[in-house]
Amino acid sequence: MSHTTKTARSMTVSAIGGIPLIQTGDDLGQIITEAIHKNGIALENGDVLVLAQKIVSKSEGRWAALSSVTPGKQAIDLAQKVDKDPRLVELILSESAEIVAHRQDGVLITAHRLGCVMANAGIDHSNVGDEDSVLLLPKDPDHSARELKKQFHRLCGVDVHIIINDSFGRVWRHGTAGCAIGVAGFSPLKNYIGKPDLFGQLLRTTQVAVADELAAAASFLMGQADEGSPVVLIRGANLPPADGTVQQLIRPKEEDLFRETSSTLAVEMA
Repeated sequence: MSHTTKTARSMTVSAIGGIPLIQTGDDLGQIITEAIHKNGIALENGDVLVLAQKIVSKSEGRWAALSSVTPGKQAIDLAQKVDKDPRLVELILSESAEIVAHRQDGVLITAHRLGCVMANAGIDHSNVGDEDSVLLLPKDPDHSARELKKQFHRLCGVDVHIIINDSFGRVWRHGTAGCAIGVAGFSPLKNYIGKPDLFGQLLRTTQVAVADELAAAASFLMGQADEGSPVVLIRGANLPPADGTVQQLIRPKEEDLFRETSSTLAVEMA
């Protein structure tokens, strides 16, 4: 069987410099647009802008002060088991639909009310700048992404795709990787089921988490410490426009083999 050689494809991933520290109420769309212009870049239709979850949460005022939290009995009991501040555990429980697993060395995995299974319900204390403050995930990251997409269209006259990303641990692997928690403008999941492979065999199970792959590429440039690059521009991804949501990426609990194996630790939240 002969195979036709395809033209080489390319994609660029560029960190946008000059993004200031974001405060509650800041206009993210305006700030990012100004930074893009200062970088000498003109947005194009089909570009993907990836925003770190932290700057979205900060602009939306998703702060919580530990000093204002009164932990309940469940939080106090669980905090002893995982060696965490009971006030932090109370916040984690308030953001969660289910405790999936926990361990004495500080590991607490929950199913966030948005559906994502993650450590500490995504509550973050790094790069926050205040010992008493923690940062929660946006209330509705997909909605935040859609609003940003609309704003960039108004400001720049182009249709861009938006990804809000965060760092997730992964089953069976050390280290975190960027994952999408909010999207707008495209389908985050590409379905190859029923399509032929290179040798004509029909694919039976293959689906590609496009949004997560792009989020991970952006996360590599964003960094996890003091790099200060919370916005990344991806050009050349060639994503067909669609009304996608991150919910398309979340595996239903009844199909999740790993949730089944940890069912003895799982606790439904009231």
